[in-house]
Amino acid sequence: PGFEVLEAKDGVEGINLIYQEEPNFIMLDFILPKMSGLEIFDKLQSEPKLQRIPLVLMSGRKEEVTAKIKEPFKYFAFIEKPFNKQQLTDAIKESMQKAKKRPATPAAAAVSAATAESSLESAQEIAQLKAKVAKMQKEIDALKKQLGQLVTFIKQKLK
Repeated sequence: PGFEVLEAKDGVEGINLIYQEEPNFIMLDFILPKMSGLEIFDKLQSEPKLQRIPLVLMSGRKEEVTAKIKEPFKYFAFIEKPFNKQQLTDAIKESMQKAKKRPATPAAAAVSAATAESSLESAQEIAQLKAKVAKMQKEIDALKKQLGQLVTFIKQKLK
C-alpha cells in the first residue's frame, strides 16, 4: 500500500531502527522492555531531526503517560489502548498535522542560520574566484596574442 512497516520487539531495537531507518512516522508503545517508550520519547525530543517525525504514542494507562510527559500532547498524538481502526486512523492524521505545526528548535534554527551564513560566504568566495579566473583568462588571451605576433615576427626575419 505504499509504505513499509518496521517492527521492534523492544525499546532498544526500536530506537536503533529509528536511527538507522529515519522513518516517516513512528507508532510508540509507552511500556516496552529494555528501554521504555518514555526513554525513547525523550531521545526523540532531544534531537531536532527526530522531533519532526510524526508520532503516535499509545498506552493502556493514559494517566501514567500524562503524569510522566510534561508536554500536553501538543506535538504528537496519543491513543489509548484498546483502540479501533477509526481511532488509529484519526491518531495518525492528528500526528501528521501536529508534526507540521512544530516550530524549528533553536538548535535547528542556529544550524540553518549557520548554513545560510556559510552558503553566503561560499557564494562570495565563488564570485571572487570567478573574477580571478576571468582576469587570468584575459591575461592568457593577451599572452597568446603576443606569442602569435612574436612567432609571426620571427618567421618573417628567418625568410
